[in-house]
Amino acid sequence: MSLHSYKSVDRKQLAKDINEIHQQALANTGVDDFTHLTRMERWGKLCSILGYGTAWIFPNPISALLISQGNFTRWTQVAHPIIHRAYDKMDCADLNHTSKHFGKGWRRFLDWPDWMTLGGWHYEHDALHHYKLGEIYDPNNAQHNMEWLRQSKLPLWQRYALLALFSGIWKLLYYTPRTHKELQLIDAKHQGTQPPEMTRLGAWSVFTPQGRALWFQSILPYVGYRFVLLPLLFLPLGSFAVMSVLINSIFAEILTNMHSFLVMMPNHAGDDVMMFDEKATSKGEFYLRQILGSVNYPTGSNLNDFFYGWLNYQIEHHLWPDMPLSQYQKVQPLVKALCEKHQIPYIQQSVFKRLLKTVDVMVGKTSMLRPHLS
Repeated sequence: MSLHSYKSVDRKQLAKDINEIHQQALANTGVDDFTHLTRMERWGKLCSILGYGTAWIFPNPISALLISQGNFTRWTQVAHPIIHRAYDKMDCADLNHTSKHFGKGWRRFLDWPDWMTLGGWHYEHDALHHYKLGEIYDPNNAQHNMEWLRQSKLPLWQRYALLALFSGIWKLLYYTPRTHKELQLIDAKHQGTQPPEMTRLGAWSVFTPQGRALWFQSILPYVGYRFVLLPLLFLPLGSFAVMSVLINSIFAEILTNMHSFLVMMPNHAGDDVMMFDEKATSKGEFYLRQILGSVNYPTGSNLNDFFYGWLNYQIEHHLWPDMPLSQYQKVQPLVKALCEKHQIPYIQQSVFKRLLKTVDVMVGKTSMLRPHLS
């Protein structure tokens, strides 16, 4: 998008048109949307049941894939929209599918079996990422986060190899310490106290508040749950069954990381995606940035969208993060037509094409767009 085209977009009319689509979606929201959520939840649970139900027999990729899909589903299309409050105002939704009760207290590992704490994820993702999209303070700004690799003296092939390795453990290495860091910083701000010193080494040290929170709130509880407790449940079937479940669980964890890396990282990166140096100054500008800073993948059917975790509707999701999943299928054609009307690029491509564009940015081969450079 050229600088002239970017400046010429009628922000006020864009905001008005987007609000009209939103009001129409709100009017159409009801019990069917909650039924849809619980159906996707059942699909994920079925994957987990089939995965663990066969994982004890022997280490195999099928069981690991099923466990992985169950884990991925729980994060991306159950926890994600619920924490965004997509179902809070529905009378038909039970309390455990609302943001006030989901994953709280003893329900942590029943609702939210993940490395990250719910509070850390909520602030890092829902507040910072969604409302500072593409800015330097966006924790998911791929170009900014990877400057150390982009500016390194490593040969290009080694940079790509590092990213391939990183994709298998990125939730532990990146998301988990990042969410703890952001949560501690905002807590210190709210309490009016001096924020703790944040260093990469301190993030992993048990001698720092940041490191202790990481180990005792995230890493140890998750390792105990996923790689100790669940395999030990199969002890009545013998030690080989326990080891098989453990191996399949580790393999599934790597697959979940790779799966989530594949669909999450390309959502906001590429040499045709914008990043921004300043805050948005109006609602219309905010909406424009959500479109120009996001990317969709193929959309349409529940089966297709299930494997993407509904992250293939990233443009629509960033316009309305608190919208029920099933509504994205309905509003997506409307948003695409709206972009054509306002002559705004609407990027929707294969996830693998987008992955290539993303890693090219991360290794420094290409760079993202900026309004003043476009």
